[in-house]
Amino acid sequence: MKLLDEHYLKISIFILLCITTLSLYPADKLPDVPGTDKTHHFIAYAALAFPVAFRLPKNWIFLMLFFLFCSGMIELIQPYVNRYGEWLDMLANSLGLVIGTVLGIFTKKLLSN
Repeated sequence: MKLLDEHYLKISIFILLCITTLSLYPADKLPDVPGTDKTHHFIAYAALAFPVAFRLPKNWIFLMLFFLFCSGMIELIQPYVNRYGEWLDMLANSLGLVIGTVLGIFTKKLLSN
């Protein structure tokens, strides 16, 4: 887990870039993958929060607020790129950030013992 501790920000930025690209890429229809759209949002944002929460730098709250801000901006931009912005997606994103944070902190404490 030393890798996660040292490169948490690079990992989170990479995940955020993936989320942004996949969320804003124009699509006629969503890909046929298992699970619901809201589940995908939840998992993506939990994965985004996990590395920061695992490392827990001094500015972690600001990073989480930045991720939440990015989530909202993506939802606002989506209608302009042939996608649908939904506030329920924002809710799923927010819950993902919360659960990812809890899991990251819990995992760090569990591995520290």
